[in-house]
Amino acid sequence: MAQAPTDRAEYAEYSSATRWIILLALMLGTLMQVIDTSIVNVAIPQMMGNLGATLEQIGWVSTGYIIANVIFLPLTGWLSSTFGRKRYLTASIVIFTIASFLCGTAHTLPLLIFYRILQGAGGAALLSTAQATMMQIFPPHQLGMVQAVYGIGVMVGPTVGPTLGGWITDNYSWPWVFFINIPIGIIAAILTMMFVHDSPNGKTHHGGMDFVGIGLLAIGLGSMQTVLEKGNHEGWFSSSMIVWLTISSVIALIAFVMWELKIEHPAVNLRVLKNRGFAAGTVVATVVGFGLFGGIFIIPVFLQQLRHYSAEQSGWIIFPGAMATAIIMPVVGKLVSKFPARNLVAIGAIGFIISSFAMRTITMDTGPEHLFWPLVLRGASLGFLFVPLTLATLISLKGKDMADGTGLFNVFRQIGGSAGIAFLSTLVDHRTNFHRAALIEHISVYNAATIERLNLLVKGLMSKGFALPIARQQAVTILDRTVQGQAAVMAYEDAFIVVGMLFILILPLLLLFKAGKPSQMQKPPVGE
Repeated sequence: MAQAPTDRAEYAEYSSATRWIILLALMLGTLMQVIDTSIVNVAIPQMMGNLGATLEQIGWVSTGYIIANVIFLPLTGWLSSTFGRKRYLTASIVIFTIASFLCGTAHTLPLLIFYRILQGAGGAALLSTAQATMMQIFPPHQLGMVQAVYGIGVMVGPTVGPTLGGWITDNYSWPWVFFINIPIGIIAAILTMMFVHDSPNGKTHHGGMDFVGIGLLAIGLGSMQTVLEKGNHEGWFSSSMIVWLTISSVIALIAFVMWELKIEHPAVNLRVLKNRGFAAGTVVATVVGFGLFGGIFIIPVFLQQLRHYSAEQSGWIIFPGAMATAIIMPVVGKLVSKFPARNLVAIGAIGFIISSFAMRTITMDTGPEHLFWPLVLRGASLGFLFVPLTLATLISLKGKDMADGTGLFNVFRQIGGSAGIAFLSTLVDHRTNFHRAALIEHISVYNAATIERLNLLVKGLMSKGFALPIARQQAVTILDRTVQGQAAVMAYEDAFIVVGMLFILILPLLLLFKAGKPSQMQKPPVGE
């Protein structure tokens, strides 16, 4: 198909039916990419047994995927302009699909990790280039609904992943969490090849390949992501590996920024951050990633470790929140044409704040019925956050800046998610120890309440047939577990407060967004 003239809006080159077929193809690719970020975590115990790996070793199956994804996300704009959008998108889907097949057939851990890295590299375009394509091939008045449909995959995928992964591993075996991608990938690749064509900007890249920038980016983001993924397990800066990775990350990223701003044709166009609304949007996206992925991490951990639910049961408890996101997305897609985007983002942020503080009331007796409405509110709030935030951040970018901007926007959200998981897991550990120390101060053999509690436990155990010495020992153990459990509950409460406070802090940034409606920010050319 011939390229569109540059003086026409790109969406004019597509029929309405073609646009929705492309959206279906891109949605399929995005669902594969997003779900694969979390679906594998549920299958890790099976993988450990089959591959003879330790928990630390098998962790690289997830870490390698995320590191590759984070490194390639900022490069998607450059790769798209260098090789052409159609070719790059199709090749990425094919790479992702083939890598999925290879992951399922891998019989050694090193091979599985390598294929997961390949999968993560291919998956970057399925998130970033796909989003840029949709922003360019649909007319402004349809962008709200389009981003709503697309957002269902992006925001619901991480929540559905563990539930789907648990069902697959329980009923089949771990390779099927990868094989499930194959038919989806084939359909997405065929549709993309048939209906997508290159941007009117064409292959705008000139000059040689920016090897220096790509190398510095890989070192900087790769080191930073490894620190975020492994820092808590390694004891953070008590580990020499974490110290050296942090130093290399800081040096490489500073050098990367200086280099990319210096050269004429950088691999990553950081100059788009001069756009005030885009810069504010990336910060908000980082916090949204922090809350989304951090919450997806700590809520199941709370349910499994303290409430002793299985992984699949935890997934079903979280599921109503995911459904709330899916239901509210189309509604918000309609609202963005009637209300300023920043107002809708504010509603989402406030809803997320209320949900986070509502989760602060959890106890050792908290069950699904207590979590239902806070999680539904949380899910609905994410629906209000994604669509208007994406449009307010990206709508003012044009041409190649759109492709560059979506890459940066998504990498900031991804980094925010990794930071959320790393920070909140560390916070829970530290605050558990803090609260335990504070609670133990009130437990003493000289404390009447402590003596009364121990005597009741001893009597209860003796009534079940335990001898007095064993009953006393067991009573002390039970009391210790109670203290530990209560300390952990208080730590999780602190984690939810931190998430809520972060969302409060980003509210002033919304004033940096343009006040108009998204449909008014990108008027079509005269005569369209």
